Amino acid sequence: MNDDLAALSARIDRTNELLQRMLAEVAKTPSTHAIFVDAGYLYAAAGRLVSGTEDRRTFDLDAEGLIEALIDKARTIFADSRLLRVYWYDGARRRIHTSEQQAIAELPDVKVRLGNLNANNQQKGVDSLIRSDLESLARHRAISDAALIGGDEDLVSAVEAAQGYGARVHLWGIEAPEGRNQAEPLLWEVDSQRTFDLDFFKPYVSRRASGVYEAAATRPTRDDVRFVGAQIAAKWLAERGREALVELLPGHPYLPGSVDQDLLVEAEGLLQYSLRGQADLRRALRDGFWEHLQTQY
Repeated sequence: MNDDLAALSARIDRTNELLQRMLAEVAKTPSTHAIFVDAGYLYAAAGRLVSGTEDRRTFDLDAEGLIEALIDKARTIFADSRLLRVYWYDGARRRIHTSEQQAIAELPDVKVRLGNLNANNQQKGVDSLIRSDLESLARHRAISDAALIGGDEDLVSAVEAAQGYGARVHLWGIEAPEGRNQAEPLLWEVDSQRTFDLDFFKPYVSRRASGVYEAAATRPTRDDVRFVGAQIAAKWLAERGREALVELLPGHPYLPGSVDQDLLVEAEGLLQYSLRGQADLRRALRDGFWEHLQTQY
């Protein structure tokens, strides 16, 4: 009998040891978050807020700048978590990328997923794509938190699916000039919600008919833009000093939204050319900015 008790006690001790090891490993595993963007909602709500229209043909969206601003915001909110990627859901005829969607797909840490676009320019199949990705990532413990930018009631099932596997879903919305632009059942189901206002979106949405710089101006080369980025970096460093540089470096290759927007505006002034929607030139600008700063560290 004593031998049996001793064996049982040994098994219990062994089990406790294994559990402690497992808990220790879980504690060391960093949290991971992802951002899920329903582009149809984003274009409509941001266009209405900033330019007074939901018609994509009448305004430009600086998707690259906005995505970086969202990544920066997530970095602040999920301070002890790492970004998996940004999922960008949009519609396209026969699911063939437009040039704008292709430029977004080429951005680092961004995955573009396309539903169909019917004859009335309505997205079809986007909600099911969001649900599929949310559920799959949560089931495989690839994410602990999901920031969802959308407003359709059909997304409730996606939220419930992810939550069923232990992920927390945070609904991010866009300020509505009147009433709400997100379904109440969706607001009820999420773990938290926040709304971004006009000041957040204003730098990234502009009416096509009111551009400051002429579209017909000579397009600068990537080297020209890279050089301007380095010039602005030298000025930025001289004004703010090395302490600000040390704070900025851990975020590489991303820039805080305010810094990125100041960089864009100053570069456009120097170049006398609009970089809105010019993904390759925007990357060259940031490359030049970062390259100069890194040589000074």
